[in-house]
Amino acid sequence: MVRIQPFEVEQWMDRYEVTPGVINIAETCAASVSIDELVDLSRDKTAPGPLDTSKKLTYGAIPGSQALRERVASLLDRGASPTQIRSFPPENVIITQGAISANFLLFYTLIGPGDHVICVYPTYQQLYDVPKSLGAEVSLWKLKEENGYIPDISELEGLVKPNTKLIVINNPNNPTGSTTPKSVLSDMVEFARSRDITILSDEVYSPLYHSLPADQEAPPSILTFGYNKTVATGSMSKAFALAGIRVGWVASRDSLLIKALSSARDYTTISVSQLDDQVANYALSKEVLASLMKRNLELAKTNLGLLAEFVEKYGEVCSWVRATAGTTALIKFTEKGKDGKREPVKDGEFVVDLLEETKVLVMPGSVCFGKGEDFKGTVRIGYVCHTAVLKEGLEKMGAYVDEFLL
Repeated sequence: MVRIQPFEVEQWMDRYEVTPGVINIAETCAASVSIDELVDLSRDKTAPGPLDTSKKLTYGAIPGSQALRERVASLLDRGASPTQIRSFPPENVIITQGAISANFLLFYTLIGPGDHVICVYPTYQQLYDVPKSLGAEVSLWKLKEENGYIPDISELEGLVKPNTKLIVINNPNNPTGSTTPKSVLSDMVEFARSRDITILSDEVYSPLYHSLPADQEAPPSILTFGYNKTVATGSMSKAFALAGIRVGWVASRDSLLIKALSSARDYTTISVSQLDDQVANYALSKEVLASLMKRNLELAKTNLGLLAEFVEKYGEVCSWVRATAGTTALIKFTEKGKDGKREPVKDGEFVVDLLEETKVLVMPGSVCFGKGEDFKGTVRIGYVCHTAVLKEGLEKMGAYVDEFLL
């Protein structure tokens, strides 16, 4: 029997996001859009809408529609130099039910007993606990606050083993909001290439690179570095504000791996909904994509500024590494201990009490991302909600801090 640990962040979200009157600043999607809003974003008001209701609802194209696969392939070419590498082939994209399905499919296909996996940490729990449940040994590549939560390539030498089969990263990172820059990705690829190790890059928050330093370019997909044994996953949920259609993808230049993934997928979901496929294809069309991303990037940048003001105002109580991308930030809160010195809050208790006192929902960092041991006193905030929601949440959290933590 496969044994897997409870998926803490999903269970906390399921348990508490239905609280009556909740002010949810834990959600990690850019504020979701409706179909009507999506149509309004189109630059061509005469173009057909997202749904062709005359189309017969068969299973559809098993790997996803050709049109959608082509548009995803163009996303994955972002940042690639045309003189260095050929365009990404659409036939090497498989459309899945969200990135969570894409990640699971990759692990299910590639990993088993006797394998070793290296995974960045903190990150989405699926990325290290699913390989473990499949019988692999997992080594956690711990991201350090003092390094801006950016992976330190020099540490890989101490983690790698003769049976290392996969290195797993998440860029931009959840929960920290950090960005692994192109130079680090390049070094990682060379490390993996020299040892014939596959890299999985969960790029579900890409291309929401909204607050990078002026001298730092947005990193390209892991697929653009000329190494066939790289895999990228992504979805319409986070950066594209369409979690409700449950559309993601897995892509690799390794055609044999794509064939194996397709074969394994026959045992799970077969295909995605044709309706979902159509909406995703519409959102990624040239008439809509630029407007949708402009909306989400501006929302992220505006709201991150509000969050930064909160952290600065309550600097005696909280600290962070400022997020540069994605939709999440990891903030550490402290309280006065018995000796009068400040110490990290018990984040699980803090989150529940904050919710009970104010209706504000955030996620506990050590509980959901640190196995109850690491990242103590931190909370993850999803700040790319509607600005009015974030303002209300931060105002009420500020009142809580004034009363209980200062």
